Parts: sequence; C-alpha cells; structure tokens
Amino acid sequence: MGGAVPDETTGRASPPTERVIALLNFLSAHPHDRFGLSELARRVDLSKPTCLGILTSLTEAGYLVRDSGAGVRDKTYRLGPTLITLGHTAQESLRVSPAARDELRKLCETYGVTAALSGVVDDRITLLELVAPPNTPAAVRVGQSYPFAPPVGLMFVLWDERAVRDWLAKEPTIPLRTDTDRFERVITACRAAGYLVERLTPGGRRLYALMAGMSNTLPDELRALLGELVSDIGERVYLPGTDGPDTRHDISVIAAPVFDHHRRQVMVVTLQIGGALTDDEIGTRAAGLISTADALTAQLGGSKPM
Repeated sequence: MGGAVPDETTGRASPPTERVIALLNFLSAHPHDRFGLSELARRVDLSKPTCLGILTSLTEAGYLVRDSGAGVRDKTYRLGPTLITLGHTAQESLRVSPAARDELRKLCETYGVTAALSGVVDDRITLLELVAPPNTPAAVRVGQSYPFAPPVGLMFVLWDERAVRDWLAKEPTIPLRTDTDRFERVITACRAAGYLVERLTPGGRRLYALMAGMSNTLPDELRALLGELVSDIGERVYLPGTDGPDTRHDISVIAAPVFDHHRRQVMVVTLQIGGALTDDEIGTRAAGLISTADALTAQLGGSKPM
C-alpha cells in the first residue's frame, strides 16, 4: 500500500481512507481476478464487516462491480467502470491524449515490441501510457512508479542541463560511484543522437522490479542490495559504434525525449526491446522512436531545445 493519507488540517493519517486505498490497490494489482468478501478481507487485513462496508460504498459509486452467483457466498468483486473515467481524466491532466496512444500503437506495430510513455509525476517516475503487442505479458502497467533519484531517471533529464544538475543533487537511492569522463561522454553522445540506449543487464532487470512502488526512502537492506546491482550513473547506457557493425548487444530500452512549449523535457517515449540488436537495428528503431517523440512534442505545442 502507498504512504499514509494525511488529514488536511492536522497532517495526520486517515485510517479509513487508507483502508479504501488498500482495497483499490489490491484489486488493481489483480485486474483479471475476482475476489469474494472473505478473501478480500483476509488479503487486505480487514475485518469482514469493515471490508463489506467499503465494498458496498465503492460498488454503489461504480468504482467496483459485484458479480452475483447462485448465493451470497458466490458474490465477487472487481474494478468498475467509473475508474475508466477517472483514469482517462488523470491522463488528460498529465497531457496524455488519445492521440498519444495512437502514436504508441503505430510504433508498437512497426517494431513488434512494447511502446511506452513515461514522465516524472510528484517526483516519481510514472508510466503514463503503454501499448504492447498482442498476447504479450505486461511486465509493467500504467500507473506504476519508481523513485526518481540517481541512478534511476537519467533518461528523464538528459536533454536539459539544469534538470541534470538538479537530479544529480538529489540524495541517491543507493550508494554510487561516478565515472565523470564516461558520464560526460554519455550526455554528449545521447544529445547528439537524440536518443538513449540502455543495456539489458541482470542488475537492471532486478533494479526496477525491486523499486516498483517503493517510497523514495528505501530500507537500508534494499539500498545495499541495489548498490550491488547498479552503482555507477549511466553504466547501463550503451553508446553505439563502440564495437563492430555485426556485434549484437543485449538491449533493454531505447528512449527519446518529448518537450513542451518551454523547450523543456517533460516525458520520455521508450521501446521496450528486451533482446539483442546490432547497431544498425538500434539505429532503425531509434529513428522511428524519435519520429514518435517529435509527434508527441508537436501535440503539446512544444519544440526541441536550440
């Protein structure tokens, strides 16, 4: 469950609100499943009367749907249609339009991999939209978020010098070492190319799985483990051209920036590769990705930095 919900006047947490959030979070984490009262109460650690009261109110408001079987014990609950409206409204408030999804869909269909749009919301990296190929299991879901602090988040600041400095000034999520010369080469090369390529490494795969949903303040034990996985800013960035043209490299994602009308980087479009590519194959996909990022920039009325 997320952090405590403070009372507006006293700053104290609101336990009744936290119980509602716990139920919605649990059901959103299991979107294809249905749960009865007893199981929901047990999984969310609520008494059955309390759980039933919350479920009844949420169902009446359309946030949940109750499916009735042959008897009372057969009633199950799942997410309801009102949440669709809320989700679309939230996306629009974050400047994610239906046209953005159309652009991601074209990108996904062209290259046969998941295309995603992410941004920094309330100082957390948040997945705003995603289009995956048919029958592809979703490794991440819309709304999933991660702490935004070194070494996580370079692609969200790379094209904005001030944003890079502010990001580096944040307290890192894990102990870091920094190869300054390489970091500068990464910045220069990615800005010149217009995209960033991140290697697929065992540490990188585990990093995001461990950090999903975590608060910005990580437990010491988790910080230590992450420090063993990733400890140098930009170490997972691959710079094309460093090996022969036929060499294949395990690539995690290719990312390109989206800019607003102030020419500030506000979002990132990514292709979730998860496989081996040559430099030419990387370049082909990067060109399509940049085209999509430019289209999204135009939708925002934005433009690239000079």
